[in-house]
Amino acid sequence: MNDPWHTSTDVLILGGGPAASWAAIHAREAGAEVILVDKGYCGTSGATAPSGTGVWYVAPEATARANAKASREALGGYLADHYWMDRVLDQTYANMNRLAVEGRYPFPVDPATGEQMRTGVQGPEYMRRMRAWLTRLGVQVHDHSPALELLVDESGAVRGAAGYQRQLDRDYRITAGAVVLATGGCAFLSRALGTNVDTGDGALMAAEAGARFSGMEFSNAYAIVPKGSTITKTAYYGYATFFGEDGRVLEEAGSTRGRSVIARTLAQEKVFAQLDRADETVQAQMRVGQPNFFLQFDRRGINPFTDRFEIDLLAEGTVRGTGGIDVVDDDCATTVPGLYVAGDAATRERICGGFTGGGSHNAAWAMSSGSWAGAGAAAHALTAGRTDGAVHGIGGVGLRPNNSASVTAAEVVAAAQDELIPFEKNFLRHGDRLRPALARLDELWDAASAGLGGVSGEDRVRSRQAAAITAVGRLMYRSALARTETRGMSKRADHPGLDPAQHHHLHSGGLDEPWVDPASTRNSGLAVAS
Repeated sequence: MNDPWHTSTDVLILGGGPAASWAAIHAREAGAEVILVDKGYCGTSGATAPSGTGVWYVAPEATARANAKASREALGGYLADHYWMDRVLDQTYANMNRLAVEGRYPFPVDPATGEQMRTGVQGPEYMRRMRAWLTRLGVQVHDHSPALELLVDESGAVRGAAGYQRQLDRDYRITAGAVVLATGGCAFLSRALGTNVDTGDGALMAAEAGARFSGMEFSNAYAIVPKGSTITKTAYYGYATFFGEDGRVLEEAGSTRGRSVIARTLAQEKVFAQLDRADETVQAQMRVGQPNFFLQFDRRGINPFTDRFEIDLLAEGTVRGTGGIDVVDDDCATTVPGLYVAGDAATRERICGGFTGGGSHNAAWAMSSGSWAGAGAAAHALTAGRTDGAVHGIGGVGLRPNNSASVTAAEVVAAAQDELIPFEKNFLRHGDRLRPALARLDELWDAASAGLGGVSGEDRVRSRQAAAITAVGRLMYRSALARTETRGMSKRADHPGLDPAQHHHLHSGGLDEPWVDPASTRNSGLAVAS
């Protein structure tokens, strides 16, 4: 291994997707020096880069905005906050317009009006343009440089991060005035497209620093995919009819409401889909919107509009779920001084309540929360200054085992996946299944604490991923058990009704001794409506 690299900056951003990129832009524009370290290659890694995605982009017109806010309130269990929805709609509108001009993104033009259509982006082009924008602004980007732990000063304030640079085979240590966590969510290494870097690393580091989480029970997103595929585009299945193995139509099955019908059927037999509700105009739009979705069919000689194909469900966890690190002010600060959070690493309850999904709200949240976190981190850093004092790393499980290494990262991941990926446990939830699954995750955490670690850089990266997946799962299941009702995407078979007395958020945190507590919601007046 080469000699370690040490440096300092005003704002350090962990991550390389849309949230991290927008955070870097706004921190830099606020006058801060910015270093961005990405686990992959900033511009091509993560869930957005390989996808076409819609964006929650709504013109500032009263009726349109009101309809946009109302569209998912019931689906999310009336936990969303109108103040935050308004902020995100405003910021997203501004950012998409900036993307067109300063980001030089080539939005398609409506032939009828001659106006650009700014309601969606192609992930590869979007992230290519974002990286070029960062370069023009002078952001220092370091690829293939996963962060492994946060650095804190003697008061507990976050003051940087340490990690490993894969291509240079060296450790690094970067001190900073503030840190933005934009590391994405956690999809449990389920193989969903683009989520190989989304293993909950930021959540683990935040929990070690003492950060609070919110909405972790709303983290059981599952995407519909062709059997054996990794390509998720659940929105397209809004045009699908679903069939049982004997050819009967599954009347209640659907992509938004009705996914649980698919899950229950899959537990007994194969399920097939056909995109037979899309007319020729929609078919053409779908092919342009996400070509890679159709590549898998073209290679197998399947026309998904006329042929039935077998489907499955892939776990997407907090990537297209809602739960994450809680934000405590308009700048997306966390409960830990010096630590800010953006994108899928942060809870999206503020705008989605208990239900979100791919694109749309998530895409809008990424660019909005990234903008606020970057500006907030810059203001904090430029006021607090760079540290001249002692800092130390606070990484634990996977870096510093209590005993000699006795369990491997592969073993921990496999054991955690056994409890977190099967939809009969995580999607079709029941206390009788959740409690034993959580007990096994707790045992796994204890084993990882005692003997999970590694000497080489790659071994430590894999060990931290394994620890993070386990930590996220434990907070998720504890929160799911604490919500004894069905609200949003957290559906309990043993508590199938909506309970007005539980019209609240659930905060959580902790690692060795996890905790869950109820917290009030700002939209208390909607409890009756729910």
